[in-house]
Amino acid sequence: MEPLRLAVLVSGRGSNLKAILDAVAGGSLEASVAGVFSDRIEPPAFEWARRHRVPALTVLPGAGESRAAYDARLAGAVQGVRPQAVVLAGFMRVLSPVFLELFPDRVINIHPALLPSFRGLDAQAQAVAAGVRFSGCTVHFVDADTDTGPIILQSVVPVNQDDTPDTLAARILSREHQAYPAAIQLLAEGRLQIRDRRVLVDWQGRRPRPPRDSIVEWQESKDTCAGGSHRDQE
Repeated sequence: MEPLRLAVLVSGRGSNLKAILDAVAGGSLEASVAGVFSDRIEPPAFEWARRHRVPALTVLPGAGESRAAYDARLAGAVQGVRPQAVVLAGFMRVLSPVFLELFPDRVINIHPALLPSFRGLDAQAQAVAAGVRFSGCTVHFVDADTDTGPIILQSVVPVNQDDTPDTLAARILSREHQAYPAAIQLLAEGRLQIRDRRVLVDWQGRRPRPPRDSIVEWQESKDTCAGGSHRDQE
């Protein structure tokens, strides 16, 4: 199986970019990061890209430029690395249809809550304020709205009574670093199918261990189909 070519969009520190690059380097993610793109000048995430010798490019919004015009320029730059999927890793802009239509069902994001609850910014603070007992993270396909696309994987984190938004965010982030590479690996293996608003996962040849957090446990005990990958056997 050829590695899945990824373009990664970032705006800040890039801890999920680091997790993806580490998973690629460690062999648990059969992908290659072809380019890293940002809407900001020299975000900290670019350092992770350079350590792995991945090209990094800033595409700044122009003064008075429309969202659609910017997204068209950004999409043009991203298309230059010929990605098979586009991964948002802390990219702080909502992508418009101008961008998404060029990569149909191939743009994914991770959100620090169990969607559809607590969409948008400050999801951890929303969870603490609401008094929920559990939160977590969600990997989902991106659509033109905010955090509403079809859900791929979720990982659950308990919310403690003494949690602050920062302490909860730290625990969720550690799960993001496991769940995101796992979801991308499923995409790389051709195991994801969108039907209406649902993502169906073909688990054949994988043995997630119920009933707890099968996503993380699957990542920790990654099995391969006998005789080759799922895609090889299709």
